[in-house]
Amino acid sequence: MAATPALTGTYRGKRVLVTGHTGFKGSWLTHWLHALGAHVTGYSLPADERSLFRQADVASRCEHIEGDVRDTAKLFDVVDRVVPDFVFHLAAQSLVRRGYREPLATFETNVQGTANVLGAVHRLASPCAVVVVTSDKCYENDGRRAPYSEDDRLGGRDPYSASKGAAEIVTASYRASFFPADHHIAVATARSGNVIGGGDWSEDRLVPDAIRALENDGSILVRNRYSVRPWQHVLDPLSGYLLLGARLSNGEPVREGWNFGPDAANTRSVSDVVEEILRHWGSGTWTDASEPNAPHEAAHLSLSIEKARARLDWHPRWAFSEAIRRTVDWYRCAAAGASSAELAELCHRQIVEHSS
Repeated sequence: MAATPALTGTYRGKRVLVTGHTGFKGSWLTHWLHALGAHVTGYSLPADERSLFRQADVASRCEHIEGDVRDTAKLFDVVDRVVPDFVFHLAAQSLVRRGYREPLATFETNVQGTANVLGAVHRLASPCAVVVVTSDKCYENDGRRAPYSEDDRLGGRDPYSASKGAAEIVTASYRASFFPADHHIAVATARSGNVIGGGDWSEDRLVPDAIRALENDGSILVRNRYSVRPWQHVLDPLSGYLLLGARLSNGEPVREGWNFGPDAANTRSVSDVVEEILRHWGSGTWTDASEPNAPHEAAHLSLSIEKARARLDWHPRWAFSEAIRRTVDWYRCAAAGASSAELAELCHRQIVEHSS
């Protein structure tokens, strides 16, 4: 799916609200929507000092509003004023280990925040396509090695995963109660794999931790070397979100949950990822830093994308090695002292090349 040329007609001149636009995926999505000619309004907590949002000057590509999705009054005011044609809801507490440290904040942001967004769009009198982004961890992980499909049971042992399963349930409830098939508000959910790409500086996340170690000539500390995850470049799921939004706006029967994961060959171990990062970086080492008493995280997780292939004609573009090469290229450019304009141009170039 060549998303940028094919979707320009869908998004050009449209009002698009992106929650969580200062985050990693939100920043890439905002950049892409701007390239498609959309008028983007972003609503999010302030960006971290070291973030893609700041490094690539994403604020220049949108109306930037700092706000919390838990702040119902402010969120409603923004939606009422913008009257969006599309909403991409990405605002979230997105880290598993932080979920253990801050369970209440995780549930408030991921569950109540999602309800607030849906409550805000429910007030709109004009058509709006809404894509609520959750997570591959929304499924009840029973230890299987087989991929999870959209009709598998939702759940979550840890607070983060449970909050994402709950966000799916809240969205389904709103859809059934307030947004029937002929309603002018069309709502779907999107679940992606473990995204990688330039500009992610999150704590306790494999690739940012690896890059920070390499920048400081240290060994990469690897907690769960044998854990298997569905790795994908951030542009792959974002292309799915954009396609899903377009299909919703066209009135197609896609108001349901969708997986946007990698091909099966990209479901690889943590140690595979680290070795590939080192190969493309050209130097460095890693150290097994397993924590016997670490908080529980599933050992294996993979997604079935057959539904998106068959019904949306969507497929991932960049395979495992290519995804990591593109990611490392971005970080090496940043480490070499690239300016905001140069990093923004690199983002744009990767979007165009991904779409070609």
